[in-house]
Amino acid sequence: MTIATLNKPQINWVNTLFFIGLHIGALFAFVPGNFSWKALGVAFLLYWVTGGLGITLGFHRLVTHRSFQTPKWLEYVLVFFGTLACQGGPIEWVGTHRIHHLHSDTETDPHDSNKGFWWSHIGWLIYQSPAQAEIPRFTKDIAGDPVYQFLQKYFILIQIALGLALLFLGGWPFVIWGIFVRIVWVYHCTWLVNSATHKFGYQSHESGDRSTNCWWVALLVFGEGWHNNHHAFQYSARHGLEWWEIDLTWMTIQLLQAVGLATNVKLAPTKS
Repeated sequence: MTIATLNKPQINWVNTLFFIGLHIGALFAFVPGNFSWKALGVAFLLYWVTGGLGITLGFHRLVTHRSFQTPKWLEYVLVFFGTLACQGGPIEWVGTHRIHHLHSDTETDPHDSNKGFWWSHIGWLIYQSPAQAEIPRFTKDIAGDPVYQFLQKYFILIQIALGLALLFLGGWPFVIWGIFVRIVWVYHCTWLVNSATHKFGYQSHESGDRSTNCWWVALLVFGEGWHNNHHAFQYSARHGLEWWEIDLTWMTIQLLQAVGLATNVKLAPTKS
């Protein structure tokens, strides 16, 4: 066995087969009889709830970066929504993202964009990652919380429960669009932050990596596409720093702040 063989990353077959299964399931949306406008509406609603409120607002800006604070009950609701995105449990997601920021675009970045678009988009997820062993060191603030532990352990069963609820409410079209199509769509939109916003767009700030601001990714992921701004000011609750940089998640935080549900909101310094 050569050294090259020993260093070759091993395929994570659980992730790989899971992703293949979800994409095959999404293809059933094109089978006659599996489409309805109500099913499409369910998919869009869950896209916003899981991708917007869950991943972007909850997992990312609230928990990973603590760019603002909410009552604990609201934090748990948002983290639950993020769990429904089926991108792993919240402890794993938060830990991996914190590791990314510490080592952005270096060899120890889990989705180092220097390895190419495909790798940073999905390739890193289908191979065993050394970063997994480092997650406990980066999640000490949430790892002992029983709610986070429950969501981390049972995120697949929670998704199955949602699927059963959709089956009861609208039959298989609701399941295909509300589970398979929606999960695959939110996956690729989220993954574009790792891939496209380290390749396309412009840099407004020196962030020490290849992060960019990409308007079309920002539209797809509720403001997360202003990625260079974010890497320059990781603590900031607002990512779209210019008036033209539309940031729907920042608008949501402003709404929560107006009704007293978001406090200690941290912002990047304003230009003089």
